[in-house]
Amino acid sequence: MSSERLIYLPLGGAGEIGMNCYVYGYGPEGAERLILVDMGVTFPDMDGSPGVDLIMPDITWLEERKNQLEAVFITHAHEDHVGAVGHLYEKLGAPIYARAFTANIARGKLAEYGHSDKVVRVVSAFPEVVKAGPFEVSFLPISHSIPESSALVIDSPDGRVVHTGDFKLDETPIVGEAFDPVLWGKVAEKGIKALICDSTNVFSPIAGRSEASIADEVTNLVAEAGQMVVATTFASNVARVKTLAEAGQRAGRSICLMGRAMRRMIQASVETGVLTDFPPVISPEDARGMPRENVMLLVTGSQGERRAASAQLANGKYNGITLKEGDLFLFSSKTIPGNERGVIRIMNQFSEMGVDVVDDMGGRYHVSGHANRPDLVEMHKLTRPQIVVPMHGEHRHLREHAKLAESNGFQSIVAPNGVMVNLSGNEPLVAGYVETGRLYLDGSVLIGALDGIVRDRIRMALNGHVLVTVPIDEDGELLGEPWCELKGLPELGKSNAPLVDVLEEDLDQFLGRAKGSTLKDDDKLETELKKIVRKSSLDEIGKKPEVTVVVSRLA
Repeated sequence: MSSERLIYLPLGGAGEIGMNCYVYGYGPEGAERLILVDMGVTFPDMDGSPGVDLIMPDITWLEERKNQLEAVFITHAHEDHVGAVGHLYEKLGAPIYARAFTANIARGKLAEYGHSDKVVRVVSAFPEVVKAGPFEVSFLPISHSIPESSALVIDSPDGRVVHTGDFKLDETPIVGEAFDPVLWGKVAEKGIKALICDSTNVFSPIAGRSEASIADEVTNLVAEAGQMVVATTFASNVARVKTLAEAGQRAGRSICLMGRAMRRMIQASVETGVLTDFPPVISPEDARGMPRENVMLLVTGSQGERRAASAQLANGKYNGITLKEGDLFLFSSKTIPGNERGVIRIMNQFSEMGVDVVDDMGGRYHVSGHANRPDLVEMHKLTRPQIVVPMHGEHRHLREHAKLAESNGFQSIVAPNGVMVNLSGNEPLVAGYVETGRLYLDGSVLIGALDGIVRDRIRMALNGHVLVTVPIDEDGELLGEPWCELKGLPELGKSNAPLVDVLEEDLDQFLGRAKGSTLKDDDKLETELKKIVRKSSLDEIGKKPEVTVVVSRLA
């Protein structure tokens, strides 16, 4: 029996939607040569990660083995697959391979951190092969909601693995390559050991629709609008942006792109040749001077992002443009679970202005970029793998996808983040468990999710904060009364006295009777003062605030 093995290890993206990061390895146990597929991010929310800018996988396990890492491969340019390259590249240092459009986006992210363009190497589509240690890797075109999405064909001494990336079976995708079942069938002829497969829409029972299917509906909606039309979608969905722009053009409207991400994606599409016939665009300055019925704005912020163009327009004005009663705002997008509150807030703000808001309307103006349940069955039958390993989904998606595969006669295994799977034998086996987690980009600093920083921030947000200052001389004698500063707490408690006065009085009484040994010991003093503040606050306002004690020992 060979001592070498083929392994699969998700560090992010399996058991959640977002933050994709998958390791493959081949070689002796513990000494495998490794490749990494995708370096994605997910986005914070005010409930669980207030103040955080981005969330990405904790790659400590891989960083400790970076001398075993041959290369990084990026399947496509969505943020949950490429968004962490600028932040994590320095930890790994391996060359990054991507197709032209994805490479353009990745290079922009790396440039923000001073890394050279040469870090990213552009690869053509299958059958071009990248040799990476024991692996030979090809980019196999597949349709998705962003140009040049690719599955990866990963050949190893123990067989061929196909990593689908995000995909749908769309033969008329407007922009980018159509799904080619003949090409995929040829790839499968050699035999596929394992299909590592997108699970996002496993619960959607109806076959997915083509991007081309919504063009007429969008065109009719824009043509019938009487005043300014504004539409938002995912900026990376270049095909959708093109569909919207062409609808505006057919209605005799000038097109204005608003939002940095929207302009960046269209620019990258043009630069890399995936977009050759986008309608002419005008600047926001020109749009302001035109009759409203002659303008269509395409804006960022379909998920309710507070700093995006949609939110700014909802707040009153963006780039000098204000929406008015009778204007039309179209959400040509699906609201990602967790973003509903932000999207609904914007919809209501527009409604209060008299703007007519149109949302997805049951699929009239949006189609998903992911394979639905029947499409997954078709992919399984087309590739005929020995093993199906679900990825890219919450745990319920992975489990349902595994059950679906098994019901059609394929072996499967549920492998969430941190579960290492041995793919070498005749059946998938759990080979071990790796500690995984999250890194937070907090301002310009990466911190661990378990470092306590965000936890303390949440506690202060929930409970408020009290700063206690006590002046003491070097001999342990009080030099004055303690004083308190309150943040995020009510001024008056149930005694109707100012809370700050109640706290300072209780602290002063304690200090007046405290033993000299306590006054000379900063740790003991801090512990006792915190107890008093929390108890007194609980009695007065029903909360135990976070407390910081500063003992000022003056000579």
